[in-house]
Amino acid sequence: MNPNLLAKLFGADGRWSGPCRVILDANADVQSISNDSFVQGGLKNFAPRLITGRVAADTVRLLPDQQALLLVQTTVIRQGTGEDIVKRSMLVVDTGHVAAIEFPDLGSLSALGLDPPK
Repeated sequence: MNPNLLAKLFGADGRWSGPCRVILDANADVQSISNDSFVQGGLKNFAPRLITGRVAADTVRLLPDQQALLLVQTTVIRQGTGEDIVKRSMLVVDTGHVAAIEFPDLGSLSALGLDPPK
């Protein structure tokens, strides 16, 4: 993807941006299509997995000098006791492998100097 476009979307000043989905030209993420389950005799039945280049990120930061995007994902795991465990992971992506960026709303159009469609 064009580095100037990424700088407009995420800023070249090193700020964190909101949630988006980054689509890469690589198999970078594994998603479960449904839930794993236990069947008779205690055997575990694994749900099918989908290998994809679509990576969901809670926050994104562009490092233009290193030609990299930092993608942070947050996972909340609820325990049986009601306690939540929050795990954060970071993926460093080469901007040359970014094929597209998908945003959950039209708020990013203002970064490009565009008005939302009517």
